[in-house]
Amino acid sequence: MSDIHAQLLARHRAVLPSWLALYYDEPIELVSGSGRRVTDAEGNTYLDFFGGILTTMTGYAVPEVVDAIREQAGKMLHTSTLYLIRPMIELAEQIASLSHIPGAKVFFGSSGTEANEAALLFATQARRSNQVLAVRNSYHGRSFAAMGITGIRGWSASSLSPLAISYVHHGDRSAGPFAGLSDEAYLQAIGADVREVIETTTAGDVACFITEPIQGVGGFLTPSDGFFKAIKNVLDDYGILFVSDEVQTGWGRTGEHFWAIEAHDVVPDMITFAKGLGNGLAIGGVVGRGELVDCVPANSISTFGGNPLAAAGALANLRYLLDHDLQGNARTQGARLHAGLTELVGKYAVVGEVRGKGLMAGLTLVEPATRVPSGAAAAMVLNEAKAHGLLIGKGGIAGNALRIAPPLSVTAEEVDQALEILAAAIDATDRSMASAAS
Repeated sequence: MSDIHAQLLARHRAVLPSWLALYYDEPIELVSGSGRRVTDAEGNTYLDFFGGILTTMTGYAVPEVVDAIREQAGKMLHTSTLYLIRPMIELAEQIASLSHIPGAKVFFGSSGTEANEAALLFATQARRSNQVLAVRNSYHGRSFAAMGITGIRGWSASSLSPLAISYVHHGDRSAGPFAGLSDEAYLQAIGADVREVIETTTAGDVACFITEPIQGVGGFLTPSDGFFKAIKNVLDDYGILFVSDEVQTGWGRTGEHFWAIEAHDVVPDMITFAKGLGNGLAIGGVVGRGELVDCVPANSISTFGGNPLAAAGALANLRYLLDHDLQGNARTQGARLHAGLTELVGKYAVVGEVRGKGLMAGLTLVEPATRVPSGAAAAMVLNEAKAHGLLIGKGGIAGNALRIAPPLSVTAEEVDQALEILAAAIDATDRSMASAAS
């Protein structure tokens, strides 16, 4: 590690929490970016296929977005929602229209965590119940209530919660009691299981069901299309609200749909969003049925949510995405990415399966002999890829799933370059693990 990064790491450890995770054996500082490439403090350049955890949606230093931020910063940074904020209103109008939720209203916060907190507030208030259905292997944020509905032990720091949570199946067809069932039998079993959970583990008046259509931190685990429709059919029998956490999946990232939940023929009661909308600016929120968003009886404000700077930048970013059909690009380049990843399955013993949709692709790593999930292999590939100029992420309950999610503006040439580097990193890992086993 260079002196620059070593000194910065020492300062980080001295004043920041020990649980604040850092990537790589030798962590790096990213200081600039352009398009899909970033540069660290030592001058090394990387192809970024993780985008600040699926946040850099349109790319780095997009002129239209930068100009909007610069113009707004020159006029007004902050007012709070005690005053009318034109870019916030325009952004809310755009999101409400894109949501396809009848009579939709929007509330803005500063993050995905805050967005999920707000959705839980609206649901529990509207239903007068603190009971929530969540999904195993899920992640919804790092606040008290959001951790309470997170279904991964490694990301849920406390058993304490303001909510009463019951967990349902996560949709992994290859594991659990429903593995091996036909498509029809599987969906029937899922519906029956959710109904049993409601009947046996709750008092009946459940506030909401909250889910990620594709699990993010959970390793890009992707349920079959129709999975959530089978669940919603049961929820409707009880009047339980449906909340789709699209913090990572929204804005066309999956290619085939603007919101990932649309693959399941479901119009949710609320959608939570953040990350990609701001392209790095701190903004998140909830779009939902008007009567739900309006149901809070007390006065309230949002000091930073929807502030002029974040809203103006997010509005420019969203317009850029729509004007350049980045959803269509996610569909095209996502197919190219998934085809390349699929070629690695079977070629290397350390590779498990391909997950995800569009430009939200996952690749699991396993022990070659036993096929047991291998977090060590994923960490090795992560470091090898960085050494060759590619940044990716990882996740999953065993830490064995590579998370590959470039900006939606990525080119075919960049996808091919990333696949080449990733193949070399996996090859090195495969040989290293084979050598260690012999």
